[in-house]
Amino acid sequence: MSVTVSTPVYEGPFDLLLNLILREEVELYEVSLSSIVDAYLAELENMDSCDLEMATEFLLIAAILLELKTRRLLPTDDRFDIDDEFGLWEERDLLLARLLECKTFKDAAVQLRRLAADASLSWPRRAGLEDAFLHLAPDLLAGVSPVDLRDAGRRALAPKPVFHIDTEHIAPIRVSVADAVCQMVDEIPHEGTVTFKSLTEGMVDRIAIVVRFLAVLELFKQGIVEIDQVDTFGDIHVSWRPGADRAEIDLIDVYEG
Repeated sequence: MSVTVSTPVYEGPFDLLLNLILREEVELYEVSLSSIVDAYLAELENMDSCDLEMATEFLLIAAILLELKTRRLLPTDDRFDIDDEFGLWEERDLLLARLLECKTFKDAAVQLRRLAADASLSWPRRAGLEDAFLHLAPDLLAGVSPVDLRDAGRRALAPKPVFHIDTEHIAPIRVSVADAVCQMVDEIPHEGTVTFKSLTEGMVDRIAIVVRFLAVLELFKQGIVEIDQVDTFGDIHVSWRPGADRAEIDLIDVYEG
């Protein structure tokens, strides 16, 4: 049972008053907490026995209202840093969380009370099927022997075969960037330039062309060759960098990009 309060701005259940204040439908400054406490004490005097649940609920909601009103009445300090401001917001969130938790338990109690009342009006059927309906239900174990059940259990518990992907149709890569680097050192002239198209002339395998391009990039990264492309999508010209020596080439074993 909720306490009913009567103020100049609101009249109704006490817990609903808190919800209206949080939704800013009732002005907190106009609510007199002293009159609410006086009404609550007067109601306690008229009760035959103390309702502990109602008393606890009233104290919780009254404490929340008192904390909200205190924060709004006291002046704020503009010298608060950002951490203090976040701390106040965190306290506000905890306050709302307590309110929501209280409302959740109250709603759950109402639903459980309703379910218990509905269950008290029904009785379970303790008898089995009538003889007229026994033949309508199929016998799911008809013709099933203990051996069949054993075999079914073995099949269910047997490990599933491991699925393997067939890769025989994938052609293996027969060229590597390391080999292409060694070939490009011999094919790039030490004087003048050569186009990448001429370095890949006669190649039909796209993988081989890509590997040769990576080899050119590897030589450029090591500072052995220079790369120039005048026009967009034009020919790529490769030339030996002046002063570069074959002995300076780091012959890679595994290309890492």
